[in-house]
Amino acid sequence: MKTIVVTGGSRGIGLKTIHLLLKKGHRVLNLSRKTPEIDEIYIITGNFTHIPFDLKNPDITKLEDAFSQLSSIDVIFNNAGFLINKPFALLNKQDFSDVFQINVFSIVQIVQTALKYLSPKAHIVNVSSIGGLHGSQKFPGLSAYSSSKGAVTILTECLQAEFQDTGYTFNGLAFGAVQTEMLSEAFPGYKAPISAAEMAEFVTWFLLNGHKFFKGKILPVSLSNP
Repeated sequence: MKTIVVTGGSRGIGLKTIHLLLKKGHRVLNLSRKTPEIDEIYIITGNFTHIPFDLKNPDITKLEDAFSQLSSIDVIFNNAGFLINKPFALLNKQDFSDVFQINVFSIVQIVQTALKYLSPKAHIVNVSSIGGLHGSQKFPGLSAYSSSKGAVTILTECLQAEFQDTGYTFNGLAFGAVQTEMLSEAFPGYKAPISAAEMAEFVTWFLLNGHKFFKGKILPVSLSNP
């Protein structure tokens, strides 16, 4: 049984991934503002814990307390994301601040806080985006979002370099269009070619096994963008 920390697991890919991890017998700690819908049996047995946590205004002491209750952390899935679809000329400093806080700075804060609790071969997986990769197709309105995901891409590679001499593995998943609530809110009426449940099957496998095959890599996981 592995102990896995997930951010933003109240809906979308995060929620579907938590369901699969619990079915496989793993222990999951979720950090999100909203409480995800999880079968009561997993809560009773202690395999699932939800910590109400606002990634936009993180309480690091609360985060430290939550991690200290775990014997060790085997996997971190930095899944939480925030997307603003707005013309560049209308974006303000607060828009950029909110997007970068949730998409980038929260990863820094979570990983830094978790360092002393990581198991020797911990796998940290950060969610990037196809739009955050060099040379990929970009879209109007996504300047803040895509640039933040570009930062996640470089941060992930830098973290692997920083901890290259440890047993830790840092990888990134650059998602294309996945049918989630966030996508529907940003692109009303658009239908992605893959569902959150389908993507969660791949993510679950990658969280548990990806470090055996990849190290410091950003994997494009996309059928379309968006």
